[in-house]
Amino acid sequence: MAYLEPAEYTNYGLPAGTTADWITAATALINSYCRRPDLNVIQYEERLRITTGSQTVRLSYLPLVPLGSATSSLVSIKGRYAKPRRGELPNELLSQIVWVFSLPGSWTAIDISLVDCDANTGELTLPWNIFGLPYNEVQVTYTAGLATIGDDVKSACAQLVRNAEATPALNASMSKIDTMQMKYFSSSLIDETVQAWLRPYVANRLG
Repeated sequence: MAYLEPAEYTNYGLPAGTTADWITAATALINSYCRRPDLNVIQYEERLRITTGSQTVRLSYLPLVPLGSATSSLVSIKGRYAKPRRGELPNELLSQIVWVFSLPGSWTAIDISLVDCDANTGELTLPWNIFGLPYNEVQVTYTAGLATIGDDVKSACAQLVRNAEATPALNASMSKIDTMQMKYFSSSLIDETVQAWLRPYVANRLG
């Protein structure tokens, strides 16, 4: 979905006659820069490795927000105690007991109510498993995005169009603006102002 509607063009400094392909291309460029499929609220699934000695992970996409009638942005969490890599063995005797019961590699559902979630940073603090060992890998399904596209994203979209129209190679006479062309010139189109507007929505861990 484009981040600017035709009725909003003049409010953000664009001519009323701006064609939709400019907005579509700018929207796609924003998604590519933020390394996510969309800034609207959608469901994500991530598999995250937990650092040895830590009980926390940080989700990639923000802001966290419930979808529909849900009360939590967390949909489901599974954890497992995979066989530690060299140098990561917290308790050799306890780990051998766990391996006897064939637990390493088995995914276990984690009660969402036992997980401390910081919606501002996307940091999750996880409980210990039944053997008193920390999970070292989790799979999290959650919802994140913007319930309402704000002025910062809309301003960034409009600024991208203005920057593109001011670029001679893109401002040539043509019937349609190609998204790949916009991406090719992204280093010059996404200026510091646009970067500042989009910074809160760039994926934390990817890329």
